[in-house]
Amino acid sequence: MKYGNLVIEKKEYVVLKRLMNLSGYYKDDTLRKSVQKLVGEMETAIIKDELEMYADVIRFNTTITITSENGWHKKFRLVMPTDSDIKNDKISILTPMGAAVMGYSEGDTIIWDFPSGEQKLVIEKVEQENEHMNLNMVL
Repeated sequence: MKYGNLVIEKKEYVVLKRLMNLSGYYKDDTLRKSVQKLVGEMETAIIKDELEMYADVIRFNTTITITSENGWHKKFRLVMPTDSDIKNDKISILTPMGAAVMGYSEGDTIIWDFPSGEQKLVIEKVEQENEHMNLNMVL
């Protein structure tokens, strides 16, 4: 991991904590395990102010290109659950894939459990949007 731990922007951290508090209620085992793993990683996360955030760290509204050791390649945007739209490659933070990548950075390798089994993923590219989510609406 490039920065040693997950790197999460302060306001996004608060939103994630609220979303993660619901994890015990998720019926899907894979999703519950993914969210619980993210909760564990958040305990040691590096929390940064907006202006201190590294440009290559995955956060809300970041577009990510990943590859797996199985050879598949995927590009998607990480979004809030209400903005999820699989057909338009918008993946919710509350999916195994969304939880897997949050706070990681370009070049990092992740090993994560998915419904199809454990996968090794490489984050090839991280593209930031000019505007991250409006957290005032969520907070």
